[in-house]
Parts: sequence; structure tokens; C-alpha cells
Amino acid sequence: MVKVGILGLGVYLPSKKLTNFDLEKMVDTSDEWIRTRTGIVERRVADVHEKTSFMAAKAAAHALKDAKISADDVDLIVTATISPDSNFPSVSCKVQKAIGAKKATAFDVSAACAGYLYALTTAKQYIQTGMAKCALVIASERFTNLIDWKDRDTCVLFGDGAGACVLKAVKSGGIKADFLEAFGDQWDLMEVVAEGARGPFNPEKTGCVKLPYVRMQGQELFKMAVNSMADAIDQVIKKAKLKKEDIDCIVPHQANDRIITAVAKKLNVPKDKIFINIDKYGNMSAASIAVALYEAVKSRKIKKGDNVVLVAFGAGLVSAANVVKW
Repeated sequence: MVKVGILGLGVYLPSKKLTNFDLEKMVDTSDEWIRTRTGIVERRVADVHEKTSFMAAKAAAHALKDAKISADDVDLIVTATISPDSNFPSVSCKVQKAIGAKKATAFDVSAACAGYLYALTTAKQYIQTGMAKCALVIASERFTNLIDWKDRDTCVLFGDGAGACVLKAVKSGGIKADFLEAFGDQWDLMEVVAEGARGPFNPEKTGCVKLPYVRMQGQELFKMAVNSMADAIDQVIKKAKLKKEDIDCIVPHQANDRIITAVAKKLNVPKDKIFINIDKYGNMSAASIAVALYEAVKSRKIKKGDNVVLVAFGAGLVSAANVVKW
């Protein structure tokens, strides 16, 4: 079996920061309430020109530079997103044009917060079967477009950003195991809804139409997130023929610090083995792990030879995990 590894990483983060103190002026909340319940201090918000495809292309170019690979070498682009510029064309096709990867097949993956790992596992299969030699895996989200800024339960949680990696065949190490799971019978715990018509014109009504926005059942999601992420970690470690003691670093989806703490407790894993950056960015959906992995590597929390677990849970409901030998 061909081994597939990560050769380069890249990110793009909007410069605009929205702090908890800024949110205090917008909704009935407080910095103390947000910090203690989520661990979030600030998040990034994309400007008008920073569309999902723009951020994806910037992160992709960064990853190519980090891997010392030309866009001409890329023959597959997979982008994970639930906040594309539009229903079509895909973000991946726009990235293809932006970076000049003319030889690349391009398509998007929709798996919410687990999207980056779904895309990573998908691209890995293309390389292992010989359908691709060099893949760009991107996660890009402009999630603040889906926020009801009057809903204090959701507007404090999310932010925008993008991350990417380059995948190629490697002689040793690489992605050792994958785990994907879905719980479609509980899809309604988190969804994007639209009140009334989805378009700007509705002949039966007058006035403005409310744009689609995210709605979630927080308490139920919390339990599902903890249980499914802990189970995903157990399952993927077994598939990699490792023990928990063999894992050097866990990079989880950055949804809520309390969720991460609960997962660590359930698995009896020291929290200092877990990389956390939710305080700076909030929940960036699919982009969260992509950005966290980049920062963990660049800060040397992850070093050559380390066994790393990536794990996520998201709307769908879906969960995913990978073990990577760095």
C-alpha cells in the first residue's frame, strides 16, 4: 500500500478581529461569560473581498510554498467548506484558476466541522489508487455569513479562516489510519435554516427576506461531540495499531474548550497533549483543524517522528479522525 504524507502546510486568516468586548456592544453577553463557557477570546471576520475562495487560494499558495511544490505539479484539489461563495462553481475550481493549477481535478466536500478530515481521507485514497500524485487539501470557511448576529448563543462561537496542506506519496510515516462516521438520524441538532423564501423575491410577501443562518441545540450537541470524538480517537488509534500512550499530540476540532476538556477526561489523556488555539479564532468549522495543525507544527508542538491524532465532529452529524506519523 502506498504511504501518503503531508509535505507542506499553509493558512490564511483575515486581519479583522472581533473580540468578546466587541460582542458585548452587539448582544446581551459578556467577555467573562464567553471565556468561561467556550474558551474563546476573539475570532477573525472576513472583509467584503475575502470570500471563501479567496481565503482558500491564499492558504493553498502558502502550502505550496511550504512544500516547495509548483502549482503545475498539483493534479487534485479538494476543498472542504460549508460556506462557499455560491452553490456553484465549486471553491476548488476557483482555487484552480487562482493558483494556476491547470492540470488539477477539482471538487468540494461538505462535511461541516469534520470537512478537512473528510477531504484529507478522500485525497489520500486518490493518491493510493494512482488517480493522483499530488493533492491540495483545503479547508476554507466564511462562517460569519451564516450567523444571526442577534442570537447570542451562536454569534459568539464562530469565525472565518482557511488552511491547506499538500499530500504526496512518502517512503515512511504519513497518514497511518482513518476513521469516518455519520449520524444522519440526528441531523436536526445543527442546521442552516431560512425563514420564508430563500431568494430575494417572494410574490406572497413584502419586505426583507432573512438570510439563511445557523441554528443549533447546544446541550445535545455537546454530549454528542464528546462521545463521538472520544470514540473516533479510540477507533483510529486501534486501526493504526497504536496505544494512547503512543500518541504525542492530539489536534481536535476547536469548537469549545469545555468539549476538549471533557474528551481528554473521558480518554484519560493529559490535556497538555492536546493542541488548543480556540482562544484566538473561535470555531472556524472545517478550517479549525487545518489552522490548528499548521500552528502546532510551526510552534514545534508537533515534531518529526511524532504520532499525531486529528479528530473532529460536526453538523450532519459527522465525525472523523486520522493518525499521522509526522
